[in-house]
Order: sequence, then C-alpha cells, then structure tokens
Amino acid sequence: MPVRRGVPVRRGRPGLVGTMARTAVVAGTATAVVHTMSGSRQGQAQQSAAYQQQAATDQQSQAQMADMQAQLDQMNAQQQAAAQQAAIDKAVAEQLAQQEAVVPAAPPASATAGDDTMAKLQKLADMKSQGLLSDEEYAAMKSKLLGI
Repeated sequence: MPVRRGVPVRRGRPGLVGTMARTAVVAGTATAVVHTMSGSRQGQAQQSAAYQQQAATDQQSQAQMADMQAQLDQMNAQQQAAAQQAAIDKAVAEQLAQQEAVVPAAPPASATAGDDTMAKLQKLADMKSQGLLSDEEYAAMKSKLLGI
C-alpha cells in the first residue's frame, strides 16, 4: 500500500467513508432539486391565482364603468328633457302673451264680462287639452282670470 505523507493511500474501490460521502452529496443534490421544483410549482400556482384575481378585478371595474356610463347617459337625457320642457313652457307663455295682447278690452257691462271670462276659460281649457299648457300653468292663468 503506498504511503503519502505518512498516511496510507488506498487505490481501487473507495472505502466506506468515501461511499457515504458520495451518497450524501447525491442525496443532498436530489433534495435541493426537489425543493426547487416544488417551489417553482408553488410560484406558478401563485401567479395563476394572482392572474385570476386580477381578471376578476378587471371585470368588476368594467361593470362599474358601464354602470357609471349608463347613469351619465340617463342624466344627459333628463337634462335634455328639462331643456325641451323649458323651451315649450317659454313658447306657451309667449303665445299666451300674444293672445292677451290681441284680445280687445272687454266692455264694462257685467253680462258681457261673464261671457268673455267664460270664453277665455274655454280657450285655456282647449290649450291645456292640446298639451300647450301644463297643469300648473293652467291653474295659474285660471286664477288670474277669475281674480282669485
């Protein structure tokens, strides 16, 4: 058996300690690889869960935006309707003002004044039935005619 620095050196097959050391290295390497692979799978699972959560959040955001857009459209429609109603009210008021200017002054006789008032009330009722006057406008003009 050869000797190197005072220690006998074996040639050929490794001894028991060498075999155990080699086995420990192989086992440690295998364990490290298994942990790395399982960690990789866990990472992939976490990424998948995060992606699904982000997709759900995106869907909720899109639904909220659609709701807000619907509310905005509804508000715009209401504003347009209010503007149209205001224009109609203004036109009716102008038409009534013109009719009042055209109507000659009633004679002071009480019998004629009653007939004239009735005719004006009938005109107001006709305008209301045609949709030219709202209920509030009709009531205001009626009370003005009757002096209430």
